Amino acid sequence: MHDRGFGVHADRVAPGLLSLLEGVRRQGGLVHEIGCGAGALTRHLVSAGHLVIASDASPAFLEIVRQNLPDVDVRCIRLPDDAVPVADAVVGVGHVLNYLPDATAVRRALTALAATLRPGGLLALDLCDLAFGVREVEAPDARVGDDWAIVTRFSSPRPDRFVRDITTFLREDDGRWRRSDERHDTVLLETAAVPSWLDGTGVRAGIQAAFGTEEMPRGLVVLVGEKEG
Repeated sequence: MHDRGFGVHADRVAPGLLSLLEGVRRQGGLVHEIGCGAGALTRHLVSAGHLVIASDASPAFLEIVRQNLPDVDVRCIRLPDDAVPVADAVVGVGHVLNYLPDATAVRRALTALAATLRPGGLLALDLCDLAFGVREVEAPDARVGDDWAIVTRFSSPRPDRFVRDITTFLREDDGRWRRSDERHDTVLLETAAVPSWLDGTGVRAGIQAAFGTEEMPRGLVVLVGEKEG
């Protein structure tokens, strides 16, 4: 359901991200994709010729990736505490780190990821800024396919939190519809300060508007850094 309803973001940002990764691809380097979900971005990385480790905290998502991309190294990793593999690039889309409990956990995760980069390695991922939650009262968002539907309701209980209550409907093989409800509690960051969190890790980073020329949702920015080496 998430792949069908939200995979469009991975499709949108893939060209810009692949351009950033071109040097890694030419050298045959290893890309670690964090928060791979059902593999929406993973497909683009593999199609472009990258060697990929795809990690996520959800075993269910990882099983989908195994089925669809059997040659990918799939690992269950829960940031910021689990061990992280060494790689030539660490990438992530869908503001993966913003799902951690608070800014302290995000900082710990970024520091751990930076430590795994080989010299000259690339760090590129999107993050939700505080501006992500600054919006007028917003009507629920609805997305509908032939056999699925997703309805999302929004709230911002405090300046550094943004909540999406998501209801999904999926038509089963017997024609009946199955409903599921979930809550996405997102921590928002003062992203201008995030590059300084990597001081001492050997990664020089900055915040930019997008991976490439794509238009990003309001308040969603991109952290790009390179490991000295």
